[in-house]
Amino acid sequence: MNVLEDTQAVDNKNIDGTSHSGMKLSAGERRTAIMRVLDATGRVVVAELSKLTKVSDMTTRRDLEALEHEGLLKRTRGGAISVTSLSYEPPYILRKDTNASAKARIGKRAASLLREGETVILDVGTTAVEVARALKGRKNLTVLTSNLWAATILADEPGIVLMLTGGKTRNRERSLVGHLATRAFEELVFDVFVMGVAGVHQDFGITDYNVDEAQVKRAAVGASQRRIVIADSSKLGKVAFAKLCDLHQIDVIVTDDASPDALSDFMSEDIEIVTA
Repeated sequence: MNVLEDTQAVDNKNIDGTSHSGMKLSAGERRTAIMRVLDATGRVVVAELSKLTKVSDMTTRRDLEALEHEGLLKRTRGGAISVTSLSYEPPYILRKDTNASAKARIGKRAASLLREGETVILDVGTTAVEVARALKGRKNLTVLTSNLWAATILADEPGIVLMLTGGKTRNRERSLVGHLATRAFEELVFDVFVMGVAGVHQDFGITDYNVDEAQVKRAAVGASQRRIVIADSSKLGKVAFAKLCDLHQIDVIVTDDASPDALSDFMSEDIEIVTA
């Protein structure tokens, strides 16, 4: 079986390019599928992608053109190749549709670990947004975040005291970075940091894509007594550009179902593994 046949195109979608209700994939869903295949193989072919997503070759070429315009790949004769490096960060609009059902489960499970009366730092990223959704209706929590998506979700919750770090916004990410963001952690100590990451690796520890966001995350690590990493299984064993902390500084990893081999490295570090 080739990689195209073995790759799940989009969470909750069939591999034949349709949803369970029979609807065709949207442009965003097709492009997410293309990027997942490209991540797995490093190279894609128009004819195979068209077969995967059930669209014409012309439509596939338009999808590749749009992804190249975003800097996500380089088109070649008959297909495209990856331009991914350790500092490559997929755009938010693509990340939110990748492993979406797993992220929703992780968000609910991580939220269930937060106790009434706790003070919480909620990180940036798509999985952290799912944690915010799961916190709706909760009582007696104080939440500090640099995640404007999450802040919008929690802004009107009567049982949550919401605090923002300040700082400058990252274009399209709606996260806050810079000196004003890190300064929020200088005079406060929190019970728990719910931490979004790009990679969890036995040797390289916890890593992320963006240097500016990593600076804020490191400040949050230093201002928290317990650290919960939220990471779907695709991030286990992966390494990104910016180091956040070592594995021994992490207390809990909340992830979706992963192979025992993928989890064994982290269990040996005395980290609690919680599956969603």
